[in-house]
Amino acid sequence: MFNDVAMIGMEPMLIIFILVLVLFGGKKIPELMRGVGRGVGELQKGLDEGKSHLAASLREEPTPTPAQMVTPTVEEKEKTTVTTPSAPGN
Repeated sequence: MFNDVAMIGMEPMLIIFILVLVLFGGKKIPELMRGVGRGVGELQKGLDEGKSHLAASLREEPTPTPAQMVTPTVEEKEKTTVTTPSAPGN
């Protein structure tokens, strides 16, 4: 895309500049450029915020989903089962 803009020669750029000057006038161009600058600044701020949120979410430990919550196996149950000794005389 930027290569396409770079391929535009000086003559077409000059014609575009003259058309913008005629359409908007000398007083409106600074306001127009100021608005474009603010828009670019807001876009950049939003991109930076999105990148920081993405980085923060990648650093967090994921919470297990119901599919990842598996019931313990028989071996795990045997390890955690506590046996009580039987009373004498039973």
